Amino acid sequence: MGRGTEKMYQQIINHLQSLANPKIAEHSQRFFKTGKGEYGEGDLFMGIRVPIIRQAVKKFKIVPLPTLKRLLKSKFHEIRLFALLSLIYQYEKTEQQEKIFKIYLSNTRYINNWDLVDTSTPNIVGDYLQDRDRSILYKLAESDSLWERRISILATFKFIRNGQFKDTLLISETLLNDDEDLIHKAVGWMLREVGNRDIKTEEKFLKKHYKNMPRTMLRYAIEKFEEEKRQKYLKGKI
Repeated sequence: MGRGTEKMYQQIINHLQSLANPKIAEHSQRFFKTGKGEYGEGDLFMGIRVPIIRQAVKKFKIVPLPTLKRLLKSKFHEIRLFALLSLIYQYEKTEQQEKIFKIYLSNTRYINNWDLVDTSTPNIVGDYLQDRDRSILYKLAESDSLWERRISILATFKFIRNGQFKDTLLISETLLNDDEDLIHKAVGWMLREVGNRDIKTEEKFLKKHYKNMPRTMLRYAIEKFEEEKRQKYLKGKI
């Protein structure tokens, strides 16, 4: 790493450290389930709110990609979030989309909490794959990593926004029997987003699968239905 790159890395670290708040950090440690056996086990927080991190991204603007790769490996959650938001910024502002996509998929072990996935996946993975082969998402859906499986379904949010539902439905089928509550929530959320644009497509999927869905997945998927219809789904009377 060159002297200039090292200098920027240290400037970013120093700036983020100056924004740290121990009270916020303590709350975040609990909120993001960092205790033993929880999904965020061992994650560390500095205590910086997301809007403040976004301001820091705007302050530093175009950060060298090697620096962002190094920041993404930080033990601190907010530094990893800074790196991801910076990658999104550069993805949108520069011509390095392929490099950024590859960096993202090569570092999924550090994109290891639901907010990190949800904030970044649609804007990088989903966007990059809009007009490309999407088979990587089906591999991620079969991964042992909870976060890679969440990436697989969250990437389809970008497709949903463009009226493309096929991958969401196929990946949802793959994840129907997943053991993790965070996957149930993500799949239910994406099915609800499909329904917001095409209720017939969502209901066709639900009528086929709702009796075997995890309860949380179903509740998320039907959250915006009229109460009478919601109750029919919940009671298995559709």
